[in-house]
Amino acid sequence: MASSSLLVALVVASGCLLAVSGQKFNAIYSFGDSMSDTGNLCVNGPPAGLTLTQPPYGETFFGRATCRCSDGRLVVDFLAEKFGLPLLKPSKQGGADFKKGANMAIIGATTMGSSFFQSLGVGDKIWNNGPLDTQIQWFQNLLPSVCGSSCKTYLSKSLFVLGELGGNDYNAQLFGGYTPEQAAGQSPTIVDAIGAGAEKLIGLGAMYIVIPGVLPVGCFPIYLTLYQTSNAGDYDQYGCLKRFNALSARHNSLLQSKVTSLQGKYPYAKIMYADFYSHVFDMVKSPASYGFSTNLRACCGAGGGKYNYQNGARCGMSGASACGNPSSSLSWDGIHLTEAAYKKIADGWVNGPYCHPAILS
Repeated sequence: MASSSLLVALVVASGCLLAVSGQKFNAIYSFGDSMSDTGNLCVNGPPAGLTLTQPPYGETFFGRATCRCSDGRLVVDFLAEKFGLPLLKPSKQGGADFKKGANMAIIGATTMGSSFFQSLGVGDKIWNNGPLDTQIQWFQNLLPSVCGSSCKTYLSKSLFVLGELGGNDYNAQLFGGYTPEQAAGQSPTIVDAIGAGAEKLIGLGAMYIVIPGVLPVGCFPIYLTLYQTSNAGDYDQYGCLKRFNALSARHNSLLQSKVTSLQGKYPYAKIMYADFYSHVFDMVKSPASYGFSTNLRACCGAGGGKYNYQNGARCGMSGASACGNPSSSLSWDGIHLTEAAYKKIADGWVNGPYCHPAILS
């Protein structure tokens, strides 16, 4: 009898664990930048000249621009759909119900605050005030309406997506004249801040946190255009700029070590490293395997040339248009990816092998 009771208890306990980590999340709460913003930058009216509020942004799924930097849905949208939750509302949307999730991510967001960039002499390259600490404060401001006095219990059954963060921290430096090698010198500080953000969320009750790395930006049309060289040695065999990918790889190596450290410090939480870099780089290396016919050329824009990117002829600007079949392209606007790519990435996080451990493991 004792053995039977123990077996039943184990089965019930296992079922509860699967229900939480498998299909029964209360909500999804997301933090990050333009890779995951679902409208925060546009809630109070988009900034003048913001091209992503113009067609053909959003054409694939929504049929209109939604302030998402893609032709359709993002990774966080596919995660919400996977777990039977509504698409995430931007946290700045007044009067919204955030019990099923909220998105604190905002276009242009950085990990670090403004003083960090001012100390590097690149403060003028940061145009949006939405660093990670601020996003966590936005989240905390929502909690009374979400979970009242029972937040730790509620949040322990929610999925948190902390990033991608870091890309704009490096962009500010690179566009401010720093070399990739110089920017890499700041990687430990940036990664430590991401780790500190994760610990704040754990302190609030988070038990399931996905922490994505940064992307192989040396394969992105914007970088390939702005930093194009005549030296073949600057490129790898796939046509990507090696120094810029080395910067991303440096960040990701440190971030993986940070996640491993957090996993040891908080063994009761499921902290997952999402390998954005490897998945996208695999798409660059073998585009046909993922259903793509183009990998280094932007689908949308009027830039022409090898990469179809120019700052003055970006997607959403007058004269710009999208390719006939965005789902056959990896890059949407030269800076962000297509809905088709984001769907594959979300699948790789949910089921593996590009999330360690996978969300459903």
